[in-house]
Amino acid sequence: MKHFFSQLALPEMRIFWTLLPLIAIVVGIVAPRLEPVYIVAITGLLFIVAGAVFWSALRVAQVDLATRTERNELRNIVMTISDALIVYDQDFRIFFFNPAAEKLFALSATDVVGQIVTPQAAERPGWTLLAQVIYPSLAPTLVYKSKTGEYPQIVDISFPDPFIELRVTTANIVDEKEVIVGFMKVIRNRTQEISLLRSKTEFITVASHQLRTPITEVNWALDTLSQNPVLDEATKQMVVQTNASAKKIMSIVEDLLTVTKIEEGHFGYAFEQTDPVVFLDRILAGVMPQIQKAGLKLYFDRPAEPPPAVSIDPQKLTMAISNLLDNAARYNVPNGEIIVRMRSAQDPRFLEISIKDTGIGVPPEEIKKMFAKFFRASNAVKFQTEGSGLGLYIAKNIVQAHGGQMWAESEVNRGTTFFFTIPIDPTLVPTAEVALDVI
Repeated sequence: MKHFFSQLALPEMRIFWTLLPLIAIVVGIVAPRLEPVYIVAITGLLFIVAGAVFWSALRVAQVDLATRTERNELRNIVMTISDALIVYDQDFRIFFFNPAAEKLFALSATDVVGQIVTPQAAERPGWTLLAQVIYPSLAPTLVYKSKTGEYPQIVDISFPDPFIELRVTTANIVDEKEVIVGFMKVIRNRTQEISLLRSKTEFITVASHQLRTPITEVNWALDTLSQNPVLDEATKQMVVQTNASAKKIMSIVEDLLTVTKIEEGHFGYAFEQTDPVVFLDRILAGVMPQIQKAGLKLYFDRPAEPPPAVSIDPQKLTMAISNLLDNAARYNVPNGEIIVRMRSAQDPRFLEISIKDTGIGVPPEEIKKMFAKFFRASNAVKFQTEGSGLGLYIAKNIVQAHGGQMWAESEVNRGTTFFFTIPIDPTLVPTAEVALDVI
Protein backbone atom coordinates (compact mmCIF):
# COMPACT_ATOMS: atom_id res chain seq x y z
CA MET A 1 0.00 0.00 0.00
CA LYS A 2 2.85 2.36 0.85
CA HIS A 3 4.39 1.63 -2.56
CA PHE A 4 1.06 2.48 -4.25
CA PHE A 5 0.77 5.85 -2.50
CA SER A 6 4.38 6.68 -3.42
CA GLN A 7 3.49 6.10 -7.07
CA LEU A 8 0.66 8.68 -6.81
CA ALA A 9 3.30 11.32 -6.17
CA LEU A 10 5.27 10.56 -9.34
CA PRO A 11 5.52 13.34 -12.00
CA GLU A 12 3.52 11.28 -14.50
CA MET A 13 0.45 11.60 -12.21
CA ARG A 14 0.35 15.42 -12.50
CA ILE A 15 -2.09 15.26 -15.43
CA PHE A 16 -4.62 13.48 -13.22
CA TRP A 17 -4.18 15.78 -10.23
CA THR A 18 -4.58 18.75 -12.58
CA LEU A 19 -7.69 17.29 -14.20
CA LEU A 20 -9.41 16.40 -10.93
CA PRO A 21 -10.02 19.99 -9.67
CA LEU A 22 -11.07 21.06 -13.19
CA ILE A 23 -13.76 18.39 -13.14
CA ALA A 24 -14.90 19.56 -9.73
CA ILE A 25 -15.09 23.19 -10.98
CA VAL A 26 -17.04 22.18 -14.10
CA VAL A 27 -19.51 20.16 -12.06
CA GLY A 28 -19.90 23.02 -9.60
CA ILE A 29 -20.64 25.57 -12.35
CA VAL A 30 -22.83 23.44 -14.59
CA ALA A 31 -24.79 21.42 -12.00
CA PRO A 32 -27.11 24.23 -10.73
CA ARG A 33 -28.35 24.94 -14.27
CA LEU A 34 -29.28 21.36 -15.28
CA GLU A 35 -31.95 18.84 -14.48
CA PRO A 36 -30.91 16.20 -11.88
CA VAL A 37 -30.88 13.44 -14.48
CA TYR A 38 -28.39 15.37 -16.63
CA ILE A 39 -26.27 16.20 -13.63
CA VAL A 40 -25.94 12.49 -12.81
CA ALA A 41 -25.10 11.64 -16.42
CA ILE A 42 -22.49 14.37 -16.85
CA THR A 43 -20.95 13.69 -13.45
CA GLY A 44 -20.73 9.98 -14.23
CA LEU A 45 -19.13 10.69 -17.60
CA LEU A 46 -16.58 13.04 -16.06
CA PHE A 47 -15.68 10.50 -13.40
CA ILE A 48 -15.26 7.81 -16.09
CA VAL A 49 -12.90 10.16 -17.95
CA ALA A 50 -11.08 10.90 -14.70
CA GLY A 51 -10.77 7.16 -13.95
CA ALA A 52 -9.39 6.45 -17.41
CA VAL A 53 -6.86 9.28 -17.07
CA PHE A 54 -5.95 8.07 -13.57
CA TRP A 55 -5.23 4.49 -14.61
CA SER A 56 -3.41 5.56 -17.80
CA ALA A 57 -1.23 7.99 -15.85
CA LEU A 58 -0.60 5.40 -13.16
CA ARG A 59 0.42 2.82 -15.76
CA VAL A 60 2.81 5.28 -17.42
CA ALA A 61 4.23 6.18 -14.00
CA GLN A 62 4.81 2.51 -13.14
CA VAL A 63 6.52 1.82 -16.48
CA ASP A 64 8.71 4.92 -16.18
CA LEU A 65 9.59 4.01 -12.60
CA ALA A 66 10.59 0.49 -13.66
CA THR A 67 12.63 1.91 -16.54
CA ARG A 68 14.44 4.36 -14.31
CA THR A 69 15.08 1.65 -11.76
CA GLU A 70 16.54 -0.68 -14.39
CA ARG A 71 18.60 2.16 -15.82
CA ASN A 72 19.99 3.01 -12.40
CA GLU A 73 20.75 -0.64 -11.66
CA LEU A 74 22.51 -0.99 -15.02
CA ARG A 75 24.48 2.17 -14.40
CA ASN A 76 25.50 0.93 -10.94
CA ILE A 77 26.67 -2.36 -12.48
CA VAL A 78 28.59 -0.60 -15.26
CA MET A 79 30.17 1.83 -12.83
CA THR A 80 31.29 -0.89 -10.41
CA ILE A 81 32.44 -3.73 -12.72
CA SER A 82 36.15 -4.48 -12.69
CA ASP A 83 36.41 -4.48 -16.50
CA ALA A 84 37.03 -1.18 -18.25
CA LEU A 85 34.15 -0.02 -20.46
CA ILE A 86 34.43 2.55 -23.25
CA VAL A 87 31.55 3.64 -25.49
CA TYR A 88 32.13 5.80 -28.57
CA ASP A 89 30.31 6.77 -31.74
CA GLN A 90 31.23 6.17 -35.37
CA ASP A 91 33.48 9.23 -35.32
CA PHE A 92 35.38 7.67 -32.40
CA ARG A 93 34.07 10.36 -30.06
CA ILE A 94 33.96 8.90 -26.55
CA PHE A 95 30.75 9.44 -24.60
CA PHE A 96 31.19 6.93 -21.76
CA PHE A 97 34.27 6.04 -19.71
CA ASN A 98 33.67 4.04 -16.51
CA PRO A 99 35.80 4.18 -13.32
CA ALA A 100 37.61 0.92 -14.21
CA ALA A 101 38.67 2.56 -17.50
CA GLU A 102 39.91 5.60 -15.56
CA LYS A 103 42.05 3.30 -13.41
CA LEU A 104 43.38 1.21 -16.31
CA PHE A 105 44.31 4.14 -18.57
CA ALA A 106 45.17 6.62 -15.79
CA LEU A 107 42.86 9.15 -17.44
CA SER A 108 39.90 11.05 -15.97
CA ALA A 109 36.47 10.58 -17.56
CA THR A 110 36.04 14.38 -17.60
CA ASP A 111 39.17 14.67 -19.76
CA VAL A 112 38.20 11.84 -22.11
CA VAL A 113 34.43 12.07 -22.63
CA GLY A 114 33.63 14.18 -25.69
CA GLN A 115 37.10 13.72 -27.17
CA ILE A 116 37.65 12.15 -30.60
CA VAL A 117 40.40 9.51 -30.42
CA THR A 118 42.44 9.21 -33.60
CA PRO A 119 45.48 6.99 -34.29
CA GLN A 120 47.65 10.08 -33.79
CA ALA A 121 46.52 10.12 -30.14
CA ALA A 122 49.09 7.35 -29.56
CA GLU A 123 51.75 10.10 -29.70
CA ARG A 124 49.95 12.19 -27.08
CA PRO A 125 51.44 11.88 -23.56
CA GLY A 126 49.30 9.59 -21.40
CA TRP A 127 46.98 8.61 -24.27
CA THR A 128 49.13 5.93 -25.96
CA LEU A 129 47.51 2.91 -24.29
CA LEU A 130 43.97 4.23 -24.92
CA ALA A 131 44.71 4.80 -28.62
CA GLN A 132 46.18 1.31 -28.94
CA VAL A 133 43.05 -0.20 -27.39
CA ILE A 134 40.73 1.81 -29.64
CA TYR A 135 42.94 0.84 -32.62
CA PRO A 136 44.37 -2.61 -31.67
CA SER A 137 46.53 -2.77 -34.82
CA LEU A 138 48.74 -0.15 -33.15
CA ALA A 139 49.57 -2.53 -30.28
CA PRO A 140 52.95 -4.31 -30.30
CA THR A 141 51.33 -7.78 -30.27
CA LEU A 142 47.83 -8.58 -31.50
CA VAL A 143 46.09 -11.99 -31.50
CA TYR A 144 42.60 -12.37 -32.96
CA LYS A 145 40.22 -14.57 -30.95
CA SER A 146 37.28 -14.13 -33.34
CA LYS A 147 36.85 -13.97 -37.09
CA THR A 148 37.75 -10.65 -38.66
CA GLY A 149 34.70 -8.54 -39.45
CA GLU A 150 32.34 -10.46 -37.16
CA TYR A 151 30.96 -8.95 -33.97
CA PRO A 152 31.61 -9.10 -31.15
CA GLN A 153 35.28 -8.86 -32.08
CA ILE A 154 37.66 -10.30 -29.50
CA VAL A 155 41.40 -9.63 -29.57
CA ASP A 156 44.26 -10.06 -27.13
CA ILE A 157 46.83 -7.28 -27.13
CA SER A 158 50.16 -7.35 -25.32
CA PHE A 159 52.69 -4.74 -24.27
CA PRO A 160 56.25 -5.67 -23.23
CA ASP A 161 57.34 -2.65 -21.18
CA PRO A 162 55.60 -2.34 -18.88
CA PHE A 163 54.16 -5.82 -19.27
CA ILE A 164 50.39 -5.59 -19.86
CA GLU A 165 47.98 -8.22 -21.23
CA LEU A 166 44.51 -7.06 -22.26
CA ARG A 167 41.53 -8.82 -23.79
CA VAL A 168 39.42 -6.37 -25.78
CA THR A 169 35.85 -7.24 -26.77
CA THR A 170 34.19 -4.82 -29.22
CA ALA A 171 30.43 -4.89 -29.84
CA ASN A 172 28.22 -2.86 -32.15
CA ILE A 173 25.62 -0.44 -30.83
CA VAL A 174 22.62 -0.30 -33.17
CA ASP A 175 19.40 1.74 -33.29
CA GLU A 176 15.86 0.43 -33.75
CA LYS A 177 16.53 0.11 -37.49
CA GLU A 178 19.64 -2.04 -36.89
CA VAL A 179 21.87 0.80 -38.10
CA ILE A 180 25.26 0.96 -36.37
CA VAL A 181 25.49 4.15 -34.32
CA GLY A 182 28.52 3.37 -32.20
CA PHE A 183 30.71 0.80 -30.50
CA MET A 184 31.31 -0.52 -27.00
CA LYS A 185 34.64 -1.91 -25.85
CA VAL A 186 35.01 -4.09 -22.77
CA ILE A 187 38.64 -4.35 -21.71
CA ARG A 188 39.70 -7.07 -19.32
CA ASN A 189 43.10 -6.70 -17.69
CA ARG A 190 44.63 -10.18 -17.78
CA THR A 191 48.15 -9.15 -16.76
CA GLN A 192 48.15 -10.91 -13.39
CA GLU A 193 46.52 -14.05 -14.76
CA ILE A 194 48.99 -14.32 -17.64
CA SER A 195 51.90 -13.64 -15.30
CA LEU A 196 50.80 -16.51 -13.04
CA LEU A 197 50.31 -18.77 -16.06
CA ARG A 198 53.76 -17.93 -17.39
CA SER A 199 55.31 -18.62 -13.99
CA LYS A 200 53.62 -22.03 -13.90
CA THR A 201 54.63 -22.78 -17.47
CA GLU A 202 58.23 -21.71 -16.86
CA PHE A 203 58.35 -23.91 -13.77
CA ILE A 204 57.07 -26.93 -15.71
CA THR A 205 59.50 -26.25 -18.57
CA VAL A 206 62.53 -25.86 -16.32
CA ALA A 207 61.59 -28.86 -14.19
CA SER A 208 60.98 -31.02 -17.25
CA HIS A 209 64.28 -30.04 -18.85
CA GLN A 210 66.11 -30.68 -15.59
CA LEU A 211 64.50 -34.14 -15.33
CA ARG A 212 65.12 -35.10 -18.95
CA THR A 213 68.94 -35.42 -18.70
CA PRO A 214 69.15 -37.63 -15.57
CA ILE A 215 66.25 -39.81 -16.75
CA THR A 216 67.95 -40.27 -20.13
CA GLU A 217 71.12 -41.34 -18.34
CA VAL A 218 69.17 -43.75 -16.13
CA ASN A 219 67.51 -45.27 -19.20
CA TRP A 220 70.87 -45.68 -20.93
CA ALA A 221 72.41 -47.28 -17.84
CA LEU A 222 69.47 -49.68 -17.40
CA ASP A 223 69.49 -50.61 -21.10
CA THR A 224 73.19 -51.41 -20.84
CA LEU A 225 72.75 -53.28 -17.57
CA SER A 226 69.89 -55.40 -18.93
CA GLN A 227 72.24 -56.76 -21.62
CA ASN A 228 74.89 -57.83 -19.12
CA PRO A 229 75.21 -61.64 -19.46
CA VAL A 230 76.38 -62.15 -15.87
CA LEU A 231 73.03 -61.07 -14.40
CA ASP A 232 70.79 -63.80 -13.05
CA GLU A 233 67.23 -63.98 -14.38
CA ALA A 234 65.59 -62.38 -11.33
CA THR A 235 67.97 -59.42 -11.36
CA LYS A 236 67.61 -58.99 -15.11
CA GLN A 237 63.81 -58.99 -14.79
CA MET A 238 64.01 -56.30 -12.10
CA VAL A 239 66.27 -54.17 -14.32
CA VAL A 240 63.87 -54.52 -17.26
CA GLN A 241 60.88 -53.48 -15.14
CA THR A 242 62.78 -50.52 -13.70
CA ASN A 243 63.81 -49.49 -17.22
CA ALA A 244 60.17 -49.62 -18.34
CA SER A 245 59.15 -47.38 -15.42
CA ALA A 246 61.91 -44.91 -16.23
CA LYS A 247 60.71 -44.76 -19.84
CA LYS A 248 57.18 -44.00 -18.62
CA ILE A 249 58.56 -41.13 -16.57
CA MET A 250 60.37 -39.85 -19.66
CA SER A 251 57.14 -40.09 -21.64
CA ILE A 252 55.33 -37.93 -19.06
CA VAL A 253 58.18 -35.39 -19.12
CA GLU A 254 57.98 -35.22 -22.92
CA ASP A 255 54.20 -34.75 -22.73
CA LEU A 256 54.59 -31.87 -20.29
CA LEU A 257 57.13 -30.19 -22.57
CA THR A 258 54.83 -30.72 -25.56
CA VAL A 259 51.86 -29.16 -23.74
CA THR A 260 53.99 -26.17 -22.76
CA LYS A 261 55.11 -25.59 -26.35
CA ILE A 262 51.54 -25.93 -27.65
CA GLU A 263 50.14 -23.44 -25.13
CA GLU A 264 52.91 -20.94 -25.84
CA GLY A 265 52.36 -21.27 -29.59
CA HIS A 266 55.92 -22.56 -30.10
CA PHE A 267 55.28 -26.16 -31.11
CA GLY A 268 56.73 -25.49 -34.55
CA TYR A 269 54.60 -26.89 -37.39
CA ALA A 270 56.08 -27.70 -40.81
CA PHE A 271 53.29 -28.36 -43.32
CA GLU A 272 53.68 -30.30 -46.53
CA GLN A 273 51.40 -31.84 -49.14
CA THR A 274 50.80 -35.51 -48.30
CA ASP A 275 48.72 -38.41 -49.60
CA PRO A 276 46.46 -39.09 -46.57
CA VAL A 277 45.95 -42.80 -47.36
CA VAL A 278 49.68 -43.49 -47.68
CA PHE A 279 50.31 -41.43 -44.55
CA LEU A 280 47.75 -43.36 -42.49
CA ASP A 281 48.96 -46.71 -43.91
CA ARG A 282 52.45 -45.94 -42.65
CA ILE A 283 51.20 -45.13 -39.12
CA LEU A 284 49.05 -48.27 -38.90
CA ALA A 285 51.93 -50.45 -40.12
CA GLY A 286 54.09 -49.02 -37.36
CA VAL A 287 51.61 -49.77 -34.56
CA MET A 288 50.47 -53.17 -35.88
CA PRO A 289 53.03 -55.20 -33.84
CA GLN A 290 51.91 -53.47 -30.64
CA ILE A 291 48.23 -54.04 -31.49
CA GLN A 292 48.79 -57.73 -32.23
CA LYS A 293 50.85 -58.17 -29.09
CA ALA A 294 47.87 -56.83 -27.10
CA GLY A 295 45.66 -59.50 -28.70
CA LEU A 296 43.63 -56.98 -30.72
CA LYS A 297 42.61 -56.73 -34.37
CA LEU A 298 43.22 -53.60 -36.44
CA TYR A 299 41.25 -52.76 -39.60
CA PHE A 300 41.60 -49.88 -42.05
CA ASP A 301 38.38 -49.02 -43.89
CA ARG A 302 39.78 -47.15 -46.87
CA PRO A 303 37.79 -44.50 -48.75
CA ALA A 304 36.00 -45.64 -51.91
CA GLU A 305 37.60 -42.81 -53.91
CA PRO A 306 41.22 -41.74 -53.39
CA PRO A 307 41.10 -38.42 -51.50
CA PRO A 308 43.17 -35.43 -52.62
CA ALA A 309 46.45 -34.56 -50.96
CA VAL A 310 46.25 -32.64 -47.69
CA SER A 311 48.57 -30.08 -46.13
CA ILE A 312 49.80 -31.52 -42.81
CA ASP A 313 52.79 -31.71 -40.53
CA PRO A 314 53.45 -35.49 -40.75
CA GLN A 315 55.42 -35.65 -37.51
CA LYS A 316 52.89 -33.73 -35.41
CA LEU A 317 49.81 -35.42 -36.88
CA THR A 318 51.47 -38.82 -36.41
CA MET A 319 51.79 -37.95 -32.72
CA ALA A 320 48.06 -37.11 -32.52
CA ILE A 321 46.91 -40.28 -34.31
CA SER A 322 49.31 -42.44 -32.30
CA ASN A 323 47.80 -41.05 -29.09
CA LEU A 324 44.32 -42.02 -30.30
CA LEU A 325 45.46 -45.51 -31.32
CA ASP A 326 47.26 -45.94 -28.01
CA ASN A 327 44.03 -45.07 -26.17
CA ALA A 328 42.04 -47.47 -28.36
CA ALA A 329 44.47 -50.27 -27.50
CA ARG A 330 44.96 -49.46 -23.83
CA TYR A 331 41.27 -49.31 -22.94
CA ASN A 332 40.08 -52.12 -25.19
CA VAL A 333 38.91 -55.57 -24.10
CA PRO A 334 40.63 -58.93 -24.83
CA ASN A 335 40.20 -59.92 -28.48
CA GLY A 336 38.77 -56.47 -29.18
CA GLU A 337 38.90 -54.52 -32.43
CA ILE A 338 40.13 -51.15 -33.62
CA ILE A 339 38.59 -49.83 -36.83
CA VAL A 340 40.12 -46.85 -38.63
CA ARG A 341 38.00 -45.15 -41.29
CA MET A 342 38.70 -42.37 -43.75
CA ARG A 343 35.97 -40.61 -45.71
CA SER A 344 34.77 -37.24 -46.95
CA ALA A 345 33.27 -35.10 -44.18
CA GLN A 346 29.81 -33.56 -44.38
CA ASP A 347 31.59 -30.34 -45.27
CA PRO A 348 33.28 -31.29 -48.59
CA ARG A 349 36.22 -29.05 -47.76
CA PHE A 350 37.33 -31.53 -45.10
CA LEU A 351 38.47 -35.14 -44.81
CA GLU A 352 37.14 -37.10 -41.80
CA ILE A 353 39.11 -39.81 -40.02
CA SER A 354 37.65 -41.92 -37.21
CA ILE A 355 39.19 -44.44 -34.81
CA LYS A 356 36.67 -46.81 -33.21
CA ASP A 357 37.39 -49.32 -30.47
CA THR A 358 35.38 -51.99 -28.68
CA GLY A 359 36.62 -51.02 -25.24
CA ILE A 360 35.24 -49.86 -21.92
CA GLY A 361 33.78 -46.59 -23.23
CA VAL A 362 33.28 -43.35 -21.32
CA PRO A 363 30.36 -42.37 -19.03
CA PRO A 364 28.07 -39.93 -20.90
CA GLU A 365 28.45 -37.18 -18.29
CA GLU A 366 32.24 -37.23 -18.78
CA ILE A 367 32.48 -37.12 -22.59
CA LYS A 368 32.72 -33.31 -22.70
CA LYS A 369 35.72 -33.42 -20.35
CA MET A 370 37.69 -35.95 -22.39
CA PHE A 371 39.97 -33.40 -24.06
CA ALA A 372 40.77 -31.42 -20.92
CA LYS A 373 44.29 -31.43 -19.53
CA PHE A 374 44.99 -34.22 -17.02
CA PHE A 375 41.45 -35.60 -17.27
CA ARG A 376 40.90 -39.34 -17.11
CA ALA A 377 37.48 -40.95 -17.10
CA SER A 378 36.42 -42.55 -13.81
CA ASN A 379 36.15 -46.03 -15.32
CA ALA A 380 39.46 -45.60 -17.18
CA VAL A 381 41.30 -44.94 -13.90
CA LYS A 382 39.96 -48.22 -12.49
CA PHE A 383 40.74 -50.15 -15.68
CA GLN A 384 44.23 -48.71 -16.25
CA THR A 385 45.76 -46.93 -13.27
CA GLU A 386 48.65 -45.39 -15.23
CA GLY A 387 48.28 -42.40 -17.55
CA SER A 388 48.97 -38.66 -17.55
CA GLY A 389 45.68 -37.49 -19.07
CA LEU A 390 47.55 -35.37 -21.62
CA GLY A 391 47.35 -37.50 -24.79
CA LEU A 392 43.89 -36.42 -25.93
CA TYR A 393 44.58 -32.78 -25.04
CA ILE A 394 47.70 -32.84 -27.21
CA ALA A 395 45.93 -34.68 -30.05
CA LYS A 396 43.02 -32.23 -30.19
CA ASN A 397 45.28 -29.18 -30.23
CA ILE A 398 47.40 -30.64 -33.02
CA VAL A 399 44.27 -31.24 -35.11
CA GLN A 400 43.03 -27.71 -34.43
CA ALA A 401 46.40 -26.31 -35.47
CA HIS A 402 45.83 -28.08 -38.80
CA GLY A 403 42.48 -26.29 -39.20
CA GLY A 404 40.35 -29.30 -38.19
CA GLN A 405 38.15 -30.31 -35.29
CA MET A 406 38.07 -33.35 -32.98
CA TRP A 407 35.18 -34.91 -31.07
CA ALA A 408 34.16 -38.27 -29.62
CA GLU A 409 31.15 -40.55 -29.23
CA SER A 410 31.09 -43.27 -26.61
CA GLU A 411 28.96 -45.84 -24.87
CA VAL A 412 30.00 -47.54 -21.62
CA ASN A 413 31.14 -51.14 -22.21
CA ARG A 414 30.53 -50.77 -25.95
CA GLY A 415 33.49 -48.65 -27.02
CA THR A 416 34.52 -45.16 -28.10
CA THR A 417 34.91 -43.53 -31.49
CA PHE A 418 37.16 -40.52 -31.98
CA PHE A 419 36.55 -38.35 -35.03
CA PHE A 420 38.72 -35.61 -36.44
CA THR A 421 38.77 -33.58 -39.62
CA ILE A 422 41.62 -32.29 -41.78
CA PRO A 423 41.01 -29.57 -44.37
CA ILE A 424 41.35 -30.49 -48.04
CA ASP A 425 41.20 -26.80 -48.92
CA PRO A 426 44.70 -25.43 -48.10
CA THR A 427 43.27 -21.97 -47.38
CA LEU A 428 41.62 -23.40 -44.25
CA VAL A 429 44.97 -24.34 -42.70
CA PRO A 430 46.00 -21.65 -40.16
CA THR A 431 48.79 -19.49 -41.52
CA ALA A 432 50.35 -18.86 -38.11
CA GLU A 433 50.63 -20.71 -34.85
CA VAL A 434 49.13 -18.86 -31.88
CA ALA A 435 49.33 -19.36 -28.15
CA LEU A 436 46.36 -21.15 -26.62
CA ASP A 437 44.02 -19.35 -24.26
CA VAL A 438 44.16 -21.62 -21.21
CA ILE A 439 42.59 -19.25 -18.70
